[in-house]
Amino acid sequence: MTSTFPNISISTERLVLRPLDEDDVPALAEMMNDEQVGAWTDVPQPFSEGGARTWIADYAPTERESGRGLDLAVTEFLTQRLVGVVQLTKTNWHVRATELSYIVAPWARGEGYASEAALATAQWLFTDQKFERIELRTAADNTASQQVAQKIGCISEGVLRNACIAHVRTDDGTWADVRTDFIVWSLLPEDLDGAGEQLADSGGFTSFGEWN
Repeated sequence: MTSTFPNISISTERLVLRPLDEDDVPALAEMMNDEQVGAWTDVPQPFSEGGARTWIADYAPTERESGRGLDLAVTEFLTQRLVGVVQLTKTNWHVRATELSYIVAPWARGEGYASEAALATAQWLFTDQKFERIELRTAADNTASQQVAQKIGCISEGVLRNACIAHVRTDDGTWADVRTDFIVWSLLPEDLDGAGEQLADSGGFTSFGEWN
């Protein structure tokens, strides 16, 4: 039987991570049309509100129900404004391992939201879901994403040469593919030095039904 992630909300000092919903469509579409998102992800460009609705209504539920992954909206606790997205993909329930990635809206960058959301997700995975390994992959030139990996305690395991396709703007304004390397990072339960237990004890994990 395929294991699946629960509908979960995760609270931190400044953020709430919860399932994406219909109200997120405008902000999600705006965030995904950012230049940095276009450069470092495979999100289609331009990204429409229709694409956001499909992600929320079809893609995210299918990923969760199949056990492959989980998509969480990252919102400010006080304003409930969408500041980003955390994704879990390529989940292996036998090995208890998954790949984590994150996107932050342009206006919210520089506030430490990506590392706060990623760390909270890791703590939940290790304490509540009993995972044993989280993997991150960052493009060789994506220093901002690498800094997040370092901040949450990830260990660099090596380089996958020529394994990443990034994107650059051409003279006519369209996007072109460019190959680069992937840096592979890992995070294990012992890398968090007990931080996960502290969040769990504070009641930081709740079912989405209870939070909503």
